[in-house]
Amino acid sequence: MFKSMKIPRKLGLSFLMICASAAIVMIVFFVNITMISTSTDRNNLSQSIHAKALALETSILRQNSQFRGFLVTGDATYLKSYDEGRDEYDRTSTELEALLTEPAQKDALLKSREETLAWRKQWGDRLIAAVKSGQRESAQAEVRAAGKAVLTSAAVLPLRDIREAQVKLIDENSARQESAISTARIVLVLGAIALIGIAIMLAMMLTRMIARPVTRLTGTMADLAAGKNDIAVPDTDRADELGDMAKAVLVFRDAAVAQEKATAEKVRSEAAQQQVVSDLAAALGKMSAGDLTVTLKNFPGEYRKLEEDFNAALGALRETMGSIALATGNIHGGSGEISQASDDLSRRTEQQAASLEETAAAMTQITATVQNSAAGAGEANKLVRATQADAKESSKVVGDAVAAMAEIEKSSQEITKIIEVIDKIAFQTNLLALNASVEAAHAGEAGRAFAVVANEVRALAQRSADAAQEIGTLISNSSKQVEGGVSLVGEAGKALTRIIGSVDEVSGLVSQIAMAADQQSSALAQVNTAITEMDKVTQQNAAMVEESNAAARSLSDEATGLASLVGRFNTGADAGRASRTAPARTLRSVGAR
Repeated sequence: MFKSMKIPRKLGLSFLMICASAAIVMIVFFVNITMISTSTDRNNLSQSIHAKALALETSILRQNSQFRGFLVTGDATYLKSYDEGRDEYDRTSTELEALLTEPAQKDALLKSREETLAWRKQWGDRLIAAVKSGQRESAQAEVRAAGKAVLTSAAVLPLRDIREAQVKLIDENSARQESAISTARIVLVLGAIALIGIAIMLAMMLTRMIARPVTRLTGTMADLAAGKNDIAVPDTDRADELGDMAKAVLVFRDAAVAQEKATAEKVRSEAAQQQVVSDLAAALGKMSAGDLTVTLKNFPGEYRKLEEDFNAALGALRETMGSIALATGNIHGGSGEISQASDDLSRRTEQQAASLEETAAAMTQITATVQNSAAGAGEANKLVRATQADAKESSKVVGDAVAAMAEIEKSSQEITKIIEVIDKIAFQTNLLALNASVEAAHAGEAGRAFAVVANEVRALAQRSADAAQEIGTLISNSSKQVEGGVSLVGEAGKALTRIIGSVDEVSGLVSQIAMAADQQSSALAQVNTAITEMDKVTQQNAAMVEESNAAARSLSDEATGLASLVGRFNTGADAGRASRTAPARTLRSVGAR
């Protein structure tokens, strides 16, 4: 059945097989590329959701830590970071809600948001307002009494469920992507082998069914041109154009035999015959060499039918070979586009692998930083406890100092009473000395010595009174200073008591901060492990894409070889060459997307 077909149908059917095989390979490869692209997009979405969930968890912990810092120190700079964490949480929560499609994960996000808003209302915003209004100590006491109730674990745990679900999706998409790449590689290899086999089979078939019969027919025409009219014309039983040409040559042979019998027209017939045979042999020689643009012209009337049949058969063959060249160009363009798509996919996969590698390195540094922060928080907790013990010892010393100052004040009061007694004694002595002087004056010459003694006693009493007054003044000043010192020491004792209370609060808060930092360190270590696994899978995908790229290049090389085989035939048109680059633009745009 195939042998009885016309040459255009034979060539068209043969190259239809090549086009169908190439189309199937390209369709399957395009489907796998689409699956790889879809898996990549899903991976990117899951990574974005994972990153935003981690950002939400970090912003919650940031709000908690900055709230506690402001509660302990009253420093307004903590409020700026607290507000930034709150705004970041609200913004990122809205973005993450737009990305989530699973109802369970949306419910987890809404639960986290509800717990976060409740925590702000019950603890964060309310106690910050209390501190601003001057109630910092009562706010600290409320936080100490609350214990674990003030922690943000209820808001953080739903976000960790979302991150774990996204890590699972990333693993599934990576497995799906690896399967698609393996399928694409197998299809490329099998498609290349099939196309090479079909090309070889077509080359052998075209040589056996077209080139060899044309060569035999050319030899027959040469024999006829040499005057051998008793030769057998081959392939007259073929139903295609070569059979028509062979039948035409058979007619020519019969005509030549008939012309030999006609003596009268022998010279004219021989000349016409030689001319026809020469032109036909030259045309067949060019056609055998691959030139399909040759045509026969100006044949005598009895050979006009031969000229028309030859030109029609050659025209049909030329159109068929042009179609084959066009199809070959399309195959070449398609295989080139597959190679280009593989290059683009390989480049994107390498970029993704590089980005994941950088992300893994950054996460490792963040994990180390958080671990160092947790260790620093532990050391700070130890220092705060030591400070607390020292403050209690200082409080005891200040209490002893207050008691000693009180005793000093009491002694000063007793000394003041003694000074008053001395002052009274001095006054009485002075009065007695004055009376003695008066009595000595009444006694006259006999009381002069007694008057001198009375004056000395009065002078001594006056000096005692003056000294008692100065001592009284000094004691009074000392009492005032002692009272001031007692007051200052009392105030120092109260301040130290408040310091001890603050140190107790700081100790509790530092312990909670250390526990939160340890939780962050554990969470970041899990994230670091997940990103490392993602980096490993992406590197494997890059290697598989590189193998697919090599297979696509091999297919392009085979298509180029097929084009060179078809290029042996000159059809007089450049459509086949022009079409080699036309499909590449369309398919390249698809591959770029």
